[in-house]
Amino acid sequence: MSTTLYGIRNCDTMKKARTWLDAHAVEYRFHDYKIEGIDRAHLSGWCVALGWEAVLNRAGTTFRKLPDAERENLDGEKAIALMLANPSMIKRPILDRDGALTAGFRPEIYETLFGN
Repeated sequence: MSTTLYGIRNCDTMKKARTWLDAHAVEYRFHDYKIEGIDRAHLSGWCVALGWEAVLNRAGTTFRKLPDAERENLDGEKAIALMLANPSMIKRPILDRDGALTAGFRPEIYETLFGN
């Protein structure tokens, strides 16, 4: 079974997710957006599977600091362009477990996914 955790190393939510996975002996690969980047194909796939609204992190500082014009009239394409330009705007973490995607971290969801 292949599991990849996508996010940013120093994010508090990422630390919680990684701690949970480590404590439950789940093998995973960590993909850091800041170091490895992210491509349009991944973002587009996530937006199709989860909805762009779930993938775009509107609560973060990076999004809130955008000029109003960039935050208005959002659609999938505009959201993907913003996330490609600013990976910090991608919801963290995105967990890919053999193609099954989850956005964000909640212990009860991970327990269901991994049966721990």
